[in-house]
Amino acid sequence: MKLTRTLAGVSAAVCGAMVFGVALHFTARAAESIPTFCIDSTPANRDAATATSFASVVKKTAPSVVNIYTARFVKERPNPFFNDPIFRQFFGNQFAGDDRERTRKEQSLGSGVIVSSNGYIVTANHVVAGADQIKISIAGNKKECGARLIGRDELTDVAVLKIDMDNLPAATLADSDQLEVGDVVLAIGNPFGVGQTVTKGIVSAIGRSVGFNGYQNFIQTDAAINPGNSGGALIDAQGRLVGINTAIISGSGGNQGIGFAVPVNMARRVLQQLITTGKIRHGYLDGVSLQDIDGNLAKEFSLPDENGVLIGDVTAGSAAGKAGLKSGDVITAVNGHAVADVNSLQLIVSACEPGSPAALKIFRDGAVKIIPVTLGELVTSSAVDAQKNSDAVSTTASKTDALDGVTVADFENTVRTQLHLPDEVQGAIVTQLDRDSNAADAGLKPTDIIIEINHQPVKNSADAVRLCKSAKSDQILLKIWRPALAGTRFLSVDNAKRPK
Repeated sequence: MKLTRTLAGVSAAVCGAMVFGVALHFTARAAESIPTFCIDSTPANRDAATATSFASVVKKTAPSVVNIYTARFVKERPNPFFNDPIFRQFFGNQFAGDDRERTRKEQSLGSGVIVSSNGYIVTANHVVAGADQIKISIAGNKKECGARLIGRDELTDVAVLKIDMDNLPAATLADSDQLEVGDVVLAIGNPFGVGQTVTKGIVSAIGRSVGFNGYQNFIQTDAAINPGNSGGALIDAQGRLVGINTAIISGSGGNQGIGFAVPVNMARRVLQQLITTGKIRHGYLDGVSLQDIDGNLAKEFSLPDENGVLIGDVTAGSAAGKAGLKSGDVITAVNGHAVADVNSLQLIVSACEPGSPAALKIFRDGAVKIIPVTLGELVTSSAVDAQKNSDAVSTTASKTDALDGVTVADFENTVRTQLHLPDEVQGAIVTQLDRDSNAADAGLKPTDIIIEINHQPVKNSADAVRLCKSAKSDQILLKIWRPALAGTRFLSVDNAKRPK
């Protein structure tokens, strides 16, 4: 059995830029104000009769769940062994090739949830981490639009995107602290890329911690969650968002009835910080090593039960050391919140503002003490500050050239005869094509005749170059005549300059 993030990969076999993608870019911005969220914190109605249909609930929330398509480019060089003279002496040139660096494209898909009518979307961090391109598809609409990454946080597996649209169907956020084991929940997402799918289950457990790094306070459910569901919605029987689907435990990689979602209360705190600052700040108890307490330790330290966290070492000069914490102290509460184990302590502390004082309730030598300590800040490499990345990425994204890597030429009557071109076919013939180019990804081939660009006729190679350079849209529409088909077809080519 293994724990699996529910991100679906689409694949690694295609070189070049994604045909339907636009380069992800961060735009320099001032701090944004928090948008208005629709929040309903009332507990679920558990006295209602068992529903025979959840159609009305799905209709209420499904329009808020979007598909997310991402791509990243991985640079590779051919294996130099294939060009080794000794190797070629035995195997000839069948494996030999040029030694140019290639760019391999990896595509993945996931889901997200619209949380404000002006285009803020919450999803799972691992859906967008490392992505060079992000596209959003709204439910019921095949049209895709580019998304801007506002920020992400690896520790909670939460990320925030923004699309430039208004009057969007925003989900209503519930109070996930009101959830109880046995409550009915529905998962909505795009598993395996088959399209928006709804599955039903119950809350199997709350406050669950499982085996990977990060702050874990998961909602566990048996609602079917599969690859591609990551970042999608977990909603209650009233259609309110209670969690963001993030992982499953599975021996096969598919659903086996053990799925996990980040509680919406945790996601909302991260969401608000990422929108206002572009990054998330986590409180941190500096200078202590911590461990959970079992029955034997509870007996040795004369503790009433196994709840709490035992301090092993205290670093001299640290915040914990200056506050007077000692090895052997047992932390049982922080700011009045009971501490059950190390995970719960980390969750409570991480939600505090760095630099703020925290009141630790400790058990020492049979006595209870309250010790104030100033919290530090946990620094992580994954808390992305969009401002820092704006210059490098947006510069690349602003360049366009759909026919970069394509060589076109005029053709003579002899070529027309050889390719059996009808007299009415006019245009520019593709003589050379870089297999790493956007046009190659879109399906353009050598000997294709480009007869239109963005619905404008192409009479010769000069027209093709002129029309391509003047196009400023994200995509360029080519109409071509393909000799092998003896007919025309349309190709949509990404107009973003690919990463070098």
